[in-house]
Amino acid sequence: MDGSPLTPTQRWLWVFSTGGTLLDGFGIFVLGVAMPLIIAEFRLTPDVVGLIGASLVFGAVFGAGLGGPMADRLGRKKLMLADMIIIATGAATSALANGFPLLFIGQLLVGVGVGIDFPASSSYISEVLPKRGRARMMVATIACQSVGMLVAAVIALLLLKNVHSAQTWRLFLATEGVIAVLFFLLRLSEPDSPHWLMTRGRFAEAAQAFLRIMPEQREAVLQITSDGGDSNVANSVLPPKSPGIAILFSRAYRARTMLVAIPWFLMDIATYGVGLFTPIILGAIDVSAKRVGVIAHDFADARGSAAIDLFLLLGFLLGIWAVPRFGRIRMQAIGFAGMALGMLLLTIPVSLSNSPAGAGHIPIVFAGFILFNLLMNAGPNSTTFTLAPILFPTQLRATASGFAAGVAKLGATFGVFVLPILKSHFGVPAVLGMVMAVSALGLIVTLVFGREDRE
Repeated sequence: MDGSPLTPTQRWLWVFSTGGTLLDGFGIFVLGVAMPLIIAEFRLTPDVVGLIGASLVFGAVFGAGLGGPMADRLGRKKLMLADMIIIATGAATSALANGFPLLFIGQLLVGVGVGIDFPASSSYISEVLPKRGRARMMVATIACQSVGMLVAAVIALLLLKNVHSAQTWRLFLATEGVIAVLFFLLRLSEPDSPHWLMTRGRFAEAAQAFLRIMPEQREAVLQITSDGGDSNVANSVLPPKSPGIAILFSRAYRARTMLVAIPWFLMDIATYGVGLFTPIILGAIDVSAKRVGVIAHDFADARGSAAIDLFLLLGFLLGIWAVPRFGRIRMQAIGFAGMALGMLLLTIPVSLSNSPAGAGHIPIVFAGFILFNLLMNAGPNSTTFTLAPILFPTQLRATASGFAAGVAKLGATFGVFVLPILKSHFGVPAVLGMVMAVSALGLIVTLVFGREDRE
């Protein structure tokens, strides 16, 4: 499998595996656009707004921490089916919410499902794709986060334009559940990971799964499975026991654990904080000052946010090209530096937003957001997702990916909870300063631990 060309079946398995990252981006965008309407309907305070946003990513902390070890123990496919059911349930709960409690619970469930999917799907992709295209396709997987944002933007703009109701936010959130059900149905047909089945000693099932992926290799598989009763073959594949999460902090894995977890933690503070509240930040900078009414204003901010988020996808496309050529660590460092510079650019129009000349600095607003989104996705948002599945062996792969994703979502929880409070008490400059600081710190940590970047 490692040395073969990419087959049509493998391409379809990749598509099926993108559901979690796509719904992650979709959920961030629709909640960000829905939030002004939700605030207006339920008269929520900034602290409560922060809790709703934090519930989405706090759920992902629990989901990733639980989903990684479970995917190593129970298999990739079972977890990839369960997480779509959880996301659909959470989306339905959110859409039917009559106040803060159900919104919080619904978004918490969505976050749990997304968190489970990250380690399960990233491990699955790394195990069913050939080595030659693995790095590129894994970057393409996390790129679907931006595809989800763009899909959400199109749906949100269509609904805001054609459904003139303050209840439109319910349709935003319900759509997420429909997409989750679709991915659940698609994933029913996929085989489990042959690599994972081999580590569990289930050689016959591994052979069947492999043949479903690469039927042209039937003769080679029959030759290998004819030696299945040889104890030397079995012992060379089957580990004596499940190593557990503690091994991530052993001398052999400690440095790479730091590399896969800390930069992702720092990046998610910036990514989720800025991404979830981009429409609110645009409104605070007064890009749409001439609009009146909450729906009209939300439409304008959603349109501006969608234009900015287009560069998230362009950044991922750049990452798909650049990461295999220049390396993960180099692109991660460049990306963190670009994120800090983008936030620095935004401080100029923010400081002048109340002046008569403030409107003339709108191009700088978009330039700052575009630089941030472009280099974030060409760099750390592409590389952090791919490092753990590459650096850790099969029996540890999902556990390491889940640990890294869980730590990252702690950063995201911090970002989305603290950002609206910072904005409320200290204004947008404090938000930009926080994002600049974590981006610079991410650059430093990447350079310190980057020597572990090897496959």
